[in-house]
Amino acid sequence: MPNRSLDYLIFDQSRKKLLAWKNHFEIALGISRGLLYLHQNSRLRIIHRDLKASNVLLHSELNPKISDFSIAKSFGGNQTEGKTRTVIET
Repeated sequence: MPNRSLDYLIFDQSRKKLLAWKNHFEIALGISRGLLYLHQNSRLRIIHRDLKASNVLLHSELNPKISDFSIAKSFGGNQTEGKTRTVIET
């Protein structure tokens, strides 16, 4: 992605100043929309389990894209609960 990941922009002091409050707000809304899609609107319900700034990529227009689904958990379309026995950490 042209703008790399979200952590590249928000944790670097010189790049952090380039983002206006409106950009921060739009990025947060985009991430929320992505999670809502994964949890409710996709064919499979997907729980990401590792959402952090480095796993949010930013498109050239700062549209966020959730990435790295390596430890994600998927459920059937009608399933609303699930249990795991494995502790997941990053």
